[in-house]
Amino acid sequence: MSRISMEQVKHVAHLARLAITEEEAQKFQHQLDQMISFAEQLNELDTDQVNPTSHVLDMKNVMREDVAKPGLPVEEVVKNAPDSKEGYIRVPSIIE
Repeated sequence: MSRISMEQVKHVAHLARLAITEEEAQKFQHQLDQMISFAEQLNELDTDQVNPTSHVLDMKNVMREDVAKPGLPVEEVVKNAPDSKEGYIRVPSIIE
């Protein structure tokens, strides 16, 4: 007996805005049943001695330091802009 009904599969597909055939619904019912079985197996594990973690592996910051540096001169920035005025890049107005 499946732990998930055909109606539940169709309901989830409807919520996800998916159009599925009867064959696909049966296939998904079987696949979802297998996922539920696997989750139930995980619930049987003794995790009393396991500390909660946010990641399985130790994570460290691999990004570089955020160091402020001087930017480009305004003249150099606006020289490539198609339109500029008083050091600002002009763009078409989108609000009337």
